[in-house]
Parts: sequence; structure tokens; C-alpha cells
Amino acid sequence: MTDTRLEYLRNKAAALPYRPGVYIMKDKSGKVIYVGKSRALKDRVSQYFHLSSDANIKTIRMVSQVNDFETILCDTEMEALALENTKIKQYNPKYNILLKDAKSYPYIKLTMNEEYPRVIMTRKRALDGAKYFGPYSGTSIVYSVIGTLERIFGIPKCNHSFPKDIGKARPCIYKQMGRCVSPCDNSISREDYYTMMECAQDVLRGNIKKATDTLTEQMLDFAENEKFEEAARCRDGIDALKQLRQRQKVVGAPNDEYDIIAVYSDELTTAISIFYVRSGIISDNVSFVYGTYEISSSNSYEFMTPFITELYTRREYIPKEILLSFEYNQDELTLVNEYISKIAGRKITVRTPQKGDMKKMCEMVYDNAKEQAIQYKNKTEEDSKVLVKLAELLGLEYIPERIEAYDISNLGNEHITAGMIVSENGKLKKSDYRFFKIKNQTGVDDYSAMRETIRRRLEHLSDSDGSFSKMPDLILLDGGMTHVSCVKEVLEELNIEIPVFGMVKDEHHKTRTIVTENEEISIAKEQSVFIFAYKLQEEVHRFTVSKMDNAKRKTLKKSYLENIDGIGAKKAKLLIAHFKTLGAIKNATAEELTKVKGISLQNANEIIEFLKEYR
Repeated sequence: MTDTRLEYLRNKAAALPYRPGVYIMKDKSGKVIYVGKSRALKDRVSQYFHLSSDANIKTIRMVSQVNDFETILCDTEMEALALENTKIKQYNPKYNILLKDAKSYPYIKLTMNEEYPRVIMTRKRALDGAKYFGPYSGTSIVYSVIGTLERIFGIPKCNHSFPKDIGKARPCIYKQMGRCVSPCDNSISREDYYTMMECAQDVLRGNIKKATDTLTEQMLDFAENEKFEEAARCRDGIDALKQLRQRQKVVGAPNDEYDIIAVYSDELTTAISIFYVRSGIISDNVSFVYGTYEISSSNSYEFMTPFITELYTRREYIPKEILLSFEYNQDELTLVNEYISKIAGRKITVRTPQKGDMKKMCEMVYDNAKEQAIQYKNKTEEDSKVLVKLAELLGLEYIPERIEAYDISNLGNEHITAGMIVSENGKLKKSDYRFFKIKNQTGVDDYSAMRETIRRRLEHLSDSDGSFSKMPDLILLDGGMTHVSCVKEVLEELNIEIPVFGMVKDEHHKTRTIVTENEEISIAKEQSVFIFAYKLQEEVHRFTVSKMDNAKRKTLKKSYLENIDGIGAKKAKLLIAHFKTLGAIKNATAEELTKVKGISLQNANEIIEFLKEYR
């Protein structure tokens, strides 16, 4: 940052009022890199442009990239906090600590808005009246929890829709095993089924005691009315709940429920660990680790407030207490308490324990955060060394943080596809993978396909947001010197400078060498670089071929259906889009088939008759 620019920013900050509001920092391209809020904008924003020599390195790095800022005045700090959250979601700023990959975290969904609720895994929350629990740390724990609920309560595993399918199908083997309450043959009333699902809801909220009490009451009612089979099912459920509690790590009394949030931060890394305690047991935990580019501060609340408020905006259930390993100042603590209580619709206490068992729990979670940070730094150091060696071998002027690798795949003259994978800081970033269906060519021409792919990708560099707006530091192609030459021609036409190299395989399909448009660069002696390049080449090939296979399968399904009288390409495409698989189309009733646009009853009967022999 030049002295002139710094002076401009200082003067602009000095002219701000002492009012609550949100400030939005931008780089020289106008992209938002940080969003914050303050009860006194003038003081807070001015601090950024008068940093002392011992200021945090991450803060210094962010401020060095600020070219301008804008502010939005608010009436209260609570209003500013809400607006800050909105703006962070809108801009996804580089230097805000965000709930990483929040969209991909799984939830357990209880469809309590239905007569016969179901329990399913989902990655999307909707305002549909269902109950959502999570987000969980991964799908393995979600399916484990769902499996436990199915075993304890006999929740159906089938795809039948109740009450519509009651009496239309025979009970499956799970009924015979005592593993399903079997609503399909009216073995359980709607009221008892709903009560059972409310118990499952209690378990997901961590209230195992309440679920046990409800099952006990239900068991006694069944026994009194001589419904001994139903009473036995409740008894087995009670036993399973007791075993569930015994298997899990007990850290408190049966009625204890709270969350613990711990933060470890140093000059290079910030790690956040969250432990969820329900019924005195640790029901789940998750950690988020952030590298050197994230902003930090000596005051934890500066980056934790928007993180915490966003976390609890996403959670279905918020416990009465949230314990912190770090100190807030009193004003910020009061604000966070009020905000989360408003989200929950009841009084929530956010506090930092000073002594006793709760403080020890916070220390345990803090140690977990610290360990996560250490592991992250060790792995990052290894990745960084590989990238440094790669840069040296290829003669690059800088370390390639973002690498994009490309491959072309085809099946004859059809299904010509290109795949793009991304590596950031030595790690595959699958959320940025992209697939291109080649449009502007006839016949097989890998070079033409590669030209089209690179041109289409780089035309999106001007996008204001999204992964395509990021300039790659290095482009690697699954191909040789001619591929490199073709891509360089495209870059020259677009007036863009990006290093481009090809990855050539040997007769054993292993990466043999990296090439420019006129020479080979041996990587055989650098084992770490060889392994890194080999993994990239294998991954881009796997991704591209898998996408091509999907396109091929869809076309084969569509062409197969076109053999049916009255079903042309358009109707076949609609059928595949609706049912996904030929098996699902075969199992559909005539009524279900006619729900697809353009499919008449006669079409439906022709489809059913044609697919009778389908395997």
C-alpha cells in the first residue's frame, strides 16, 4: 500500500461518525475482502490504518491489500451484527473466518410435518415444516445415528409412502425380525407412530431421559391393554437407549446439555473446535482450521462473533448454555447473548467458565483445537515444500497456490467432454471442479477441444464472484507439447499470462515427465513432485471419464426408451429427468408415469409393457 493510499484511507476513516455500523474492505479490483461491525465506526476503522509494529501478521496482510472501504450506518449494534452476517454471506470475504463448506455439511431431517414422519439424511435445509438436526461433522455419523434410531424405534427403512401405501404391500423381513413397526399392515396406529417419532426427536436433541420416560409410559399402557408385542418393542427400545448412553463418553450428569466452543490462534493458524454435549455425553464434535490468510486479533470476539451467530442460525436446536474457552469483553458478550437468545426464541447463556468442571471441559476442547492446528501446520508445511520444489523445477517466479489441471475424454464422435480439477495450496479443492461438454466441433480433435475448454474457462475471469473469478497460478494439461502449444495460443489471444505445462505418461500409464511446448523437464529424481503430479493427472482423468460415462449412460437410457411406441427423444428425456433410472421407470405405476409432462395413459401402458423384460 502506497503512502498516498494509506493517507487517503486514514482521512476517510477519521471522517466517520461515532455510530454503530458495518464496514466493508475492498482490494484494488473492488472485490470485498473483509466485513466487520462496530459500535463506533470511526474508532474501529481508524485502528486498521494505524497498526503498531507488533500487530498480528494476518491483520497486517489484510490491511496491506485494502484499497478502499465503504460503511453502512445502523441504529444499534444488534442491527449492525445482523447486517454483518448478511454481508458476509453475500460476499464470502477472503479474510473473514467463515463456517467452511457449510452447504455441504449433512443434517438429519425428521419430516414431522407428515402424518407418518420419516428420518432421512439431507444437505439442504428448507422452510418446509420438517425438523432439521445438525449440521453433523460427516455423513458417517449421520448414517450411524439414523441406523441407531431405526434399530431402537423400528422406524421403516423402505421407500413406501404412508398412509397412501398402507395395505398395498406385504410386510418385509424387517417386520419378521422385529426391526420395523410395520405401518404398511397397520401394525401401529398413526398416533403411536407419531409418538415414537417424537421420542426419536428427543434423542436427536440429546434428551435420552425424556425419550426413555415416554417409552416407559407407552410400554405400561400397552401392557395394561394386553398388547404384549408392542410392549416388548418399547422395552427393547428402552434397553437400547440405556446401552447407547453407556457406549458414549460420559462427561456430566444425565440432564447436562451444553456446547463448548474453543479457539486456538497463533501467527500462522486459527483452529476452532466445537463439542456438543447432550444428556451428559459428547454426541458430536467438529473442527474448523484456517491458514495464514485468515484475519486474527488479540481480541477473539473480533472474528468469532459472526462465526458463532452463523453457526447457531444453522442449527435446529440450541442448548441453554454455550461455553467459551476465550474471553469476550462484556459489551460483546451481552450482544452475543441477546442475538442467540433471539434466534432460539428463549433465554440462552453464553459464558466463559472461570473454574470447576466446566472450565476443565473448555480446556479439553481448547487442547483439541490446538492439536488440530498443529496437524494442519505439519501437513501444510509438507505441501508447501512440494510446491516450492515444483516451482523450482518449472522455473516459476512464484509458488503456484492455485493449480488447474485439464483432460479431454471422448467416446467416438459423441460425448466429447473436458474436466477441470483444482489444487489450492497443495490440496484438492473438489468444490471448484468443473465439467465442460464440448460444443463447437465435429469429429475427434483433442487439441480443438482443449482450446475451447481453456477459452470458455478464462472468459469467466471477469466474474465478480465464484471460483472462475480466480486466476490460476499454473495450468497443467493431460497431454504433450502440442497441447501446451494450443493452449498458449489461446492465452496470447486473450492477452493473459499463465504458465502452462503438459503431463506426459509412460507406457505404464504413470506420469513420465512434464513438458513445455518444446522441451521435457524430468521430475523422476524429485519423488514428492512426481507423486504430486501423478495424483493430479490421475484425478483429472478419473473426474473427466466419470462425467463422460454419466453422459453416455443418460444417452443410452434415452435411446433405449425411444424404442417404445409413442416415446420420442423429448419424452424419453423427460422420463429420465423425472425417474433418474430405468429401474425406477419400470417399477412406476401408470398413474406415476402420467405425472410426467406429455406422458399419456396410453404411453404409460406401452412403457410398462415394454419394460416388463428389462433387467
